[in-house]
Amino acid sequence: MPVINEHWSYMIWEIVLMNRIFRRILIGILSGALAATTLTATLHYGAWGLVLGVCVGIAYSAGLRPTHRAYVDNLTAGGSLGVPLWGLVSVIAIPLFSGQMPAWSAEQMRQHFPALVGWVVYGASLGVISQALHDGAEHLFGPEPAPPVASVSVSKRIVILGGGFAGMRTAECLEEKLRTDSSISLTLINETNALLFTPMLAEVAGSSLEPSHISTPLRSTLRRTEFIRGVVENVDLEKRLVILRHDPAVDGASAGRQVPYDHLVFALGSISNYLGMANLEKFAFNFKSLLDAIRLRNHVIEMFERADLESDFARRSSLLTFVVAGGGFAGVELAGALNDFAHGILADYPRLHPQDLSIVLVHSRDRVLPELSESLGRYAQEKMQLRGVSFRLNTRIVDAHPGVVLLSEGKIHTETLVWTAGTAPSPLLKSLRLEKDKRGALLVDDALAVPGRPGLWAIGDCAAVNDATTGHACPPTAQFAIREAEVLANNILAQMQGRPVRAFHFDSLGALCVVGHQTACAELRVPFARAKFLRFSGLFAWLLWRGIYLAKLPGLERKIRVLVDWTIELFFPRDIVQTIDLR
Repeated sequence: MPVINEHWSYMIWEIVLMNRIFRRILIGILSGALAATTLTATLHYGAWGLVLGVCVGIAYSAGLRPTHRAYVDNLTAGGSLGVPLWGLVSVIAIPLFSGQMPAWSAEQMRQHFPALVGWVVYGASLGVISQALHDGAEHLFGPEPAPPVASVSVSKRIVILGGGFAGMRTAECLEEKLRTDSSISLTLINETNALLFTPMLAEVAGSSLEPSHISTPLRSTLRRTEFIRGVVENVDLEKRLVILRHDPAVDGASAGRQVPYDHLVFALGSISNYLGMANLEKFAFNFKSLLDAIRLRNHVIEMFERADLESDFARRSSLLTFVVAGGGFAGVELAGALNDFAHGILADYPRLHPQDLSIVLVHSRDRVLPELSESLGRYAQEKMQLRGVSFRLNTRIVDAHPGVVLLSEGKIHTETLVWTAGTAPSPLLKSLRLEKDKRGALLVDDALAVPGRPGLWAIGDCAAVNDATTGHACPPTAQFAIREAEVLANNILAQMQGRPVRAFHFDSLGALCVVGHQTACAELRVPFARAKFLRFSGLFAWLLWRGIYLAKLPGLERKIRVLVDWTIELFFPRDIVQTIDLR
């Protein structure tokens, strides 16, 4: 009888869920239509403006988490949403549909100012009206109910180590599949409490985006999963326990916490690999975390401040020389972002000149971006060289000391070296008696399971995953990690339920890389076409990069914040406020 009651309670919840969706859609239509009158009144957009306003209203209402009487929050959120909408519609879309190219000059931006006012008024109206309608619906029909919590004992425990793309996506997929089954518990353990959207990390270092805007809180995103912020010290494979590092500052206990598991997912990601060179690890900047990007940005500003006081030319040149090691996606995007940032803030330092500035990218191969076609790699290098970036190709960094970087051919006097030239799997794996490849990544079978260890799984950067169809090694990129997570979630439940598991196969969708302001390279797969990839470069590829990654950024709120940052960047110079005192 309890099982029947639980079944019917979840069926009722499904109906309520649909009513909640219909309620939000209706509110979105009404609020979007009412707010869109400001577009037709101020901008004379006509009927299509009403349609656009309604569509935006539905999206806004669907992504809104109603809070009673939160009028101020919705007023500011809606007004902020109006800024990127103005940029996308008035500045970009309307000129393109009219057969013109978008223009960014100061004079043309001033002509767009009335449209900016209209869109901000629309956004603010949308926020206030949506809140009023949500409050009215709550008063008439009651608040949106939470799903019923069934009192069922836990029979299986799934523990995920790592909160990156692979770990969070695994938890999301399992939450979706286990929405009506509370007998299986989900736990995610990560060192930080947020997912870092690494494709935009270089823009934080280049002061284009605020650091918190590319981080998504794991607690807010994962509703059914228990989140534990901690560092995994060891895994007892025999007792099936995850042992967390003891932190006296947190609990004062005599031993670290132990988390039992029935299924354990390794999604620990990777760390920088300095190839055994201790001085590089000591003197180079890492570029893997949000704190790394913040430190680098503040260090660049510090170098400008010190160079502004320096009278010796050689010393000033050393301070304003920034070396990036590695010509892959991370290194090229970072070099381009630092170059834009450094040249952009020169106006704030009138004693410094562009010829004092030097951005150097050191790469061990004969061309950058080996992941892309040779033509796009050459294009990226030529564009970056025209903007002031210099390249040292077929060159390796062999050592580093304070103020100097030693190369296989020569040396560079610099106070800044950033290392992006290599990665290695999480060091935790070294202590585990599991089979690994030469990189130290866990070997897994076609179903992403660790052979000979029932209940152990591994994906992402810390796993050696081969495509089941082609047999080729899968690259450690976000798009592969996300697809691995989706297959893994299915396979864990299939193994529990006695169903056959799926072998992992995924064809890359392509790759995109920003090489500087309004310039990017894109290589996209075209299914069922003779030419497997379409290649783009320049402004269109840059817009494509921003559109695709903005769509992939988790959370509507984060999307709006990033859009606002990008829009502000069109009008105002880069910020040079140091958030960390480096003196």
